[in-house]
Amino acid sequence: MRIVSLLPSATEIVCGLGLEENLVGVTHECDFPPFVRQLPKATRTLIPKDAGSEEIDRLVRARLSTQKALYSLDLDTLEELRPDLIVTQALCDVCAVAEEEVQAAACRLPGRPRVVNLEPQTLSQVFDAVRQVAQAAGVAARGEEVVRALEARVEAVVARTAGVRRPPRVALLEWLAPPFSCGHWNPELVRLAGGEETLGCEGRPSRTLTWDEVVDAGPEVVFVSCCGFDLERTLVDVDALHGLAHWSALPACRAGRVYVADGSQYFSRPGPRLVDSLEILAHALHPEIHSLPAALPAAVKRPG
Repeated sequence: MRIVSLLPSATEIVCGLGLEENLVGVTHECDFPPFVRQLPKATRTLIPKDAGSEEIDRLVRARLSTQKALYSLDLDTLEELRPDLIVTQALCDVCAVAEEEVQAAACRLPGRPRVVNLEPQTLSQVFDAVRQVAQAAGVAARGEEVVRALEARVEAVVARTAGVRRPPRVALLEWLAPPFSCGHWNPELVRLAGGEETLGCEGRPSRTLTWDEVVDAGPEVVFVSCCGFDLERTLVDVDALHGLAHWSALPACRAGRVYVADGSQYFSRPGPRLVDSLEILAHALHPEIHSLPAALPAAVKRPG
């Protein structure tokens, strides 16, 4: 079976199922496991590489107002790859090629490849997405093994969290210019890690905030994981907030409990590494009970 993945989390699911040799094409953003960077790219982006956070926000809002996607398919490459299975998503119009474009392309390809749309909004639905891809690829039993191993790690975090007497008030922010609450699975990760998410709702999309809303929420911990940004790029935006009145007014800043993580590799990808994200977050919130697995990077602590 020849598989093309049209989003990074699907690429990680495919590889997590042991189907690396079947993966023949990925997106321009797929970078994990590292070998996928060498595979043919079936998508391109309309966002300039050097765009700042506010410019990206304007571009996203402008494109979505016209119902046009920010990514497009490279149809010539897709045809050359001759996929039997295309894995894409219908959850977020910002994060991938539009579902309609994928379906239309599949209809024109020789052999009419099967298209699997992933649309998880909670952690359990992410595990279901793993099963869905495994079923489509003919490795259902392997999918169950992968899910059981991931669930065991989640259960271990939950067991340790049970001893937390008072969960701290947390604001996990997915963007800073303007601020966005966390959404979908991330508020759930905060709860499982032993925190109380103050701005995001489990299973619901992230939303635009004002800094007044963030201040009014009174977060004791701010955890920043900007969607699509690596750690270095996120730190630029976080450090630019230092000294601003709203930022300095946050209890988390006054207590020195601001943490920054790689939102491109973690938290924003609904695949197997969401469990890594949970472990990173749990360690930041409660390092005394949640040790950090050796292979994972700790969230970076920044001064308020």
